[in-house]
Amino acid sequence: MNYRWRIDLWIFIACMVGLLTGAVLWLTGWRTQAQWAWLAGSVPAVVVLLLGMIAALRRREAGVDVLALVSIGGALLLQQELTAAVIAVMLASGHLLESFAERRAGREMAALLERAPRSARCYRDGVLVDVPLEEIRSGDRILVRHGEILATDGTVLAERAVLDESTLTGEPLPVTHLRGATLRSGCVNAGDAFDMEATARPADSAYSQIVRLVAAAQRTKAPSARLADRYALWFVPLALGLAGMAWAISGDPLRALAVVVVATPCPLILAVPVAVVSAISRCAQRGILVKGGGALEALAAARTLFFDKTGTLTGGQAQLIGIGNAGVVDDDALLGLVASLEQFSHHVIAKAVVAAAQARAITLGSVSDVSEVPGSGVQGKVDGRWLVIGAHDYVSRHVDLPSSVAELLERTNADGTAVVLAAIDGHYAGALLLADQIRVETPRALRLLRRAGIQRIVMLTGDRQEVAETVAVGIGVDVVLAERSPAEKLDAIQQAGVTGPTVMVGDGVNDAPALAAATVGVAMGVRGATASAEAADIVLLADRLDRLAEALVIARRTRQIAMQSVLAGMGMSLLAMLAAAVGFLPPLYGALLQEAIDVAVIVNALRVLRVRPLRIFRYRMAPEDVARLRADHQRLAPVLDHLGTVIARLPEMPSAEVPPVLVDLDTHLREELLPHESADDRELYPVIADMLGGDDPLAAMSHSHREIFRLHRLFSAGVARLAAQPEDVATRRELQRLLYALDTVLRLHFAQEEEIYQSLSAE
Repeated sequence: MNYRWRIDLWIFIACMVGLLTGAVLWLTGWRTQAQWAWLAGSVPAVVVLLLGMIAALRRREAGVDVLALVSIGGALLLQQELTAAVIAVMLASGHLLESFAERRAGREMAALLERAPRSARCYRDGVLVDVPLEEIRSGDRILVRHGEILATDGTVLAERAVLDESTLTGEPLPVTHLRGATLRSGCVNAGDAFDMEATARPADSAYSQIVRLVAAAQRTKAPSARLADRYALWFVPLALGLAGMAWAISGDPLRALAVVVVATPCPLILAVPVAVVSAISRCAQRGILVKGGGALEALAAARTLFFDKTGTLTGGQAQLIGIGNAGVVDDDALLGLVASLEQFSHHVIAKAVVAAAQARAITLGSVSDVSEVPGSGVQGKVDGRWLVIGAHDYVSRHVDLPSSVAELLERTNADGTAVVLAAIDGHYAGALLLADQIRVETPRALRLLRRAGIQRIVMLTGDRQEVAETVAVGIGVDVVLAERSPAEKLDAIQQAGVTGPTVMVGDGVNDAPALAAATVGVAMGVRGATASAEAADIVLLADRLDRLAEALVIARRTRQIAMQSVLAGMGMSLLAMLAAAVGFLPPLYGALLQEAIDVAVIVNALRVLRVRPLRIFRYRMAPEDVARLRADHQRLAPVLDHLGTVIARLPEMPSAEVPPVLVDLDTHLREELLPHESADDRELYPVIADMLGGDDPLAAMSHSHREIFRLHRLFSAGVARLAAQPEDVATRRELQRLLYALDTVLRLHFAQEEEIYQSLSAE
């Protein structure tokens, strides 16, 4: 990348020096020397054009550079060295603009192999030493510490190993491997340190195979044709033919010269690069790194979009989504106790549990006598109470679990939810449910992409079919291709590419080959998968999927403006050529007019800097206001958890216990939830409605409020009836139905509000 920038810079300097030197010599009376200076200034551009034309002819292609070469050559043949020098400077400046944009993008990219480890901790004669990768052989014993990347493929020598395989498989939750299991390079140790035995050299490992797939895909990927190239070929014979006709009819070579002068391809040479560089700058302002103009032009033409799931459509990290309480302690107490013990675990799920407790401002307790089996569970004392938490096999060895736990595990396994079971003082206390949640902006981003012109959206993931389909339902995905290896992802992209331009969006190492093979590869760069960022053409530095819709809108608007500039410039040049052909425009005035045309198309191309992203509203919400609104939702999360717990326990609860539990729930809803919804409708919604615009943009949201109030009134009345008649089975069933409806409406309503807040966020 740097070498191209240096070459283009030196060519531009040489052309500019030749032009300026010739001008000085001409003004001082050295006319012959001036012509030689202009000729010398044209030579570098001619050499570059000839080399580029030879390479293009080998590919059976031609474009705007051919037109430039004909123009410079024609000017030199007609002894118009000044015209040739001017065209050379314009050509060199256009190339310099393009290479500058690519160099600027390249500085932001880390090398492909930076993510790969450079060495590994191997045992040599019983002593741990750092061994360079090239010296590792099959059979070596390697220590993999917490957070380290596996340098090569191997087998587990410890009792178990807990790995984060999301960058390879798309599985967002950590995977536990027992002794003797096969491990793949590129995974991250998410648990305690363990020993493994290498089964392959690093050069033959899974990660290296993915790197080779990336390289092969990049070699076979056809370069995108530039927009200007599509208009160049017909303009060349038209200009030369018109010049020849003018000369033949009039017998005056000056008319042909005038036609050639005003036919110089400066609108083609400058308009597209200026528009593209402006678009790249506009994208950078929005946290979108575009590596080159070809990627932007190809994005504008794309109609098929492929998405990875984990880290792209979803957040890529486990989050607490619910608490299944068995009634030993309340929800906050259960979360606080489990989080207190999880502080002492390296497990990825443990960190998510602690983060959830901290988000709810739950004070963690005093912990002692901690014992952990990595990947299975933890036990210890928290504030004097004995806790056992972890997976089913681990907890069941210490306490008897009810049959409802098996039903819970069977239900959650289908959608990829992780379950942390908890027992307190020898009694089953409940479960924490964690999952990789769909990004808040994902549904809106997909709608915006369709609005911007995408016709087919495909989820392409290595995760399980049932998990992928769970995520795909309701977010607007047309096709789900799950359980795909990197090679299978590559095949899917290549097959789709036969019918037209494709876009692939991903963030993991396993996405890198597909990103390289797609017409446009887009990487979610925040999570740091360097292989995918290196293979991609566009990197979303802002960790928001809706920025892709912005990039698409900017790309399409850029193409429109560039086409306007090209067609307007060529149209004005054509009119000037006709005027020159009939003798109304001498060569000198033709040159001045051509410069005016150049300025006009450049000014028009600069309008790209003012392109407004699709998601911009009339007003923006300050980040602190968005944070406050989300904090309000977070404070209500325990109420939703309590509601879910009551729904789960109600069918098995003794009749005498039901009324007090429902009265307590009714109190929480009346004192915490309803005032929040009432204040939103009265104070917040009018403000947001002004930001969104339109007559009544939040009508549906206000209707949800009315439905919440209606369901609560019915529930409250039913609780009063059940308190008077605890054995009334019909009322109990009706209350359970109302709670299901209320829970569904509330969770949908909160999700809709979160999406609105996200769309109005200034960040």
